[in-house]
Amino acid sequence: MTKSLDFYFDFISPYSFIAHKKIEKIRKKKIININYKPILLGGLHNLGGITAPAFNERKMKNMKNDCVLISLKNDIDFIWNSKFPINSLYLMRGYLAIDEKVKKNFFNRCFDAYWKENIDISLEKNVINILNSCGLNKNVYFEDIKKQEIKDKLKNYTNNAFQKDIFGAPTFVVNNKIFWGQDRLEYALDEYNL
Repeated sequence: MTKSLDFYFDFISPYSFIAHKKIEKIRKKKIININYKPILLGGLHNLGGITAPAFNERKMKNMKNDCVLISLKNDIDFIWNSKFPINSLYLMRGYLAIDEKVKKNFFNRCFDAYWKENIDISLEKNVINILNSCGLNKNVYFEDIKKQEIKDKLKNYTNNAFQKDIFGAPTFVVNNKIFWGQDRLEYALDEYNL
């Protein structure tokens, strides 16, 4: 059986962005089999009765400073998005709806637009720009994200994450062990390399 690392993410999570950038750097040096697991972070928090840091002034202030500090330490281009938080529902559904061949590009564009370029990716015009840069048809995209099967797929990913006791993003799962937070990526990789 091929080893894999499950990466649970949401585009609105700055720590997911940081983890993604760390993974990109590591993948330049070695092969890692990663399963990307999109979840709706707000939905996951609701299931767990968790108040997100975005809705707590003190936590939010610390989170902003923390993300800048971590990004500087890891040489990651990062800008705190002035429109944080947004509803990522349509983008997370979109990730599940698009063709496998463009997923990586879409994934990168969504993350970079929000956490590197300070773009409000909840606005349709900005989503269309991302779609155009990925060679995706906007009409097909906006129709596909309304399909019940796509809605159910995202809901199932989120519910499955909750059932595994995942409560935030990013979370990594290797050998059925949970590693929460971008700062636990190294521990997840240690487990992966056992």
